[in-house]
Amino acid sequence: MQPLKIAVLYGGKSTEHEVSVHSAQTVCRLLSAQKDKYTIFPIFISRQGHWFLQTECGEQTPQDKPLTPCLLPDCQLISPDGSFKLKVDVFFPVLHGTNGEDGVLQGLLESLNTPYVGCGVLASAMGMDKEISKLVAQQHGVAVLPYQKIRRGQAYDRPALEAWASQQGYPVFVKPMSLGSSVGVTKVKTAEELHPAIEKALAFDECVLVEKGVDNAREIFCALYGQGLQAAASSCGELKMLANEFFDYEAKYLVQGGCETRVPADIPPSMQKQMQKDALTVFASLRACGLARVDFLLGKDGKYYFSEINTLPGMSETSLFPQLFESSGYKYTDILDGLIQIAQKVHQEKSKLQLNR
Repeated sequence: MQPLKIAVLYGGKSTEHEVSVHSAQTVCRLLSAQKDKYTIFPIFISRQGHWFLQTECGEQTPQDKPLTPCLLPDCQLISPDGSFKLKVDVFFPVLHGTNGEDGVLQGLLESLNTPYVGCGVLASAMGMDKEISKLVAQQHGVAVLPYQKIRRGQAYDRPALEAWASQQGYPVFVKPMSLGSSVGVTKVKTAEELHPAIEKALAFDECVLVEKGVDNAREIFCALYGQGLQAAASSCGELKMLANEFFDYEAKYLVQGGCETRVPADIPPSMQKQMQKDALTVFASLRACGLARVDFLLGKDGKYYFSEINTLPGMSETSLFPQLFESSGYKYTDILDGLIQIAQKVHQEKSKLQLNR
């Protein structure tokens, strides 16, 4: 049996470009080691949205071969001059944030009629939108924090928002609606800080959330792998903050020793069991598939709240997703294999759907 041709996609037009490249290097290395199963094609997507075939996963080099997606029967990727064509068996997106995790890329891959790893268009789009994912979670009985929404270009009642924030109690958190890795997020402690934080967040997104804070909250995570309510839920883990006041981008990625991963999290078994159940509920309710990581905020009073779902979480060996599952007894390579198999299964099931009356 011939090895499957796997196109790993990474980089992209996103504030999380570097994180994506780092994740993809791990995925490419682990899959490439299984030469009897896979032939890996590393596809770098530039910050301008241009696609390149690389010989080795990483940032762009002059030797990279330009490619473009195409709707031809004998290939999905082609060089601009038509001299090189590539037909792959499965796409493996490892793109975080805008244009990679929000349904945009997934729509393109659907058009290419090729299996791809991870959530589909709808689940990706809903999961990326913090308000929609919260509404779905709340509808299915998972607790969320109160929030207000601000849209770019629309005036908002500043005194009313200040009164709401004061009533909720500072701090509140201002965050872009559809970004990850804590980009553009501000912990707001006073009314004077509120509006500058909103302007900062609106530089990154069309909409922002002003959310009631859980001061000194513990961030607890649960990873998911599979399909629907039958997906496996990992042990819960925790990021312990060692730098900065909350888990912003700097603490996560730029400050050495900015945070420390603790897997499993030091929480009661009953709480972990309920968090796993709630994570699965969110995963299934959003019609997610393949993989995800659900994040919760745990207060000193023992109450916790759904924060967000990441439908394409970090996938380097130091990322939470593999750590959470490895602590639960899974081999990361087995999970990567499983994700490819799920992608093929989902595509096969879709191909059986009737398209004509």
